[in-house]
Amino acid sequence: MFGIPGKQAVTMTPKAAEQITRLMNSGGHAGLRIGVKKGGCAGMEYTMEYVDQADPHDEVVEQDGARIMIAPMAQMFLFGTEIDYEVSLLESGFKFKNPNVVDACGCGESIKFDESIGQQG
Repeated sequence: MFGIPGKQAVTMTPKAAEQITRLMNSGGHAGLRIGVKKGGCAGMEYTMEYVDQADPHDEVVEQDGARIMIAPMAQMFLFGTEIDYEVSLLESGFKFKNPNVVDACGCGESIKFDESIGQQG
């Protein structure tokens, strides 16, 4: 993982940890795997899926009973991200506060990273 010793790759707000724990418990899942994929108007999109077992190459982050697995190809893009869970009158969902994002579409679902991330130097 691209990280700093003693610091988690991603963090969760208390609301996000509570929602992830609720989702894990309701479905009997081991956690949620987060990643990124090509798509959307800005070039990349976040992905989330239930998992019953961590992949050996996943970065596992546990906080307040919640467990997130970070897919190997996404680890460099997600380092330093804070995951929140917001509820409003019109929608509710996870929000990613990612310091690696340089641009996003108007809805915030599609993102663009600095092109130097992921390139060998």
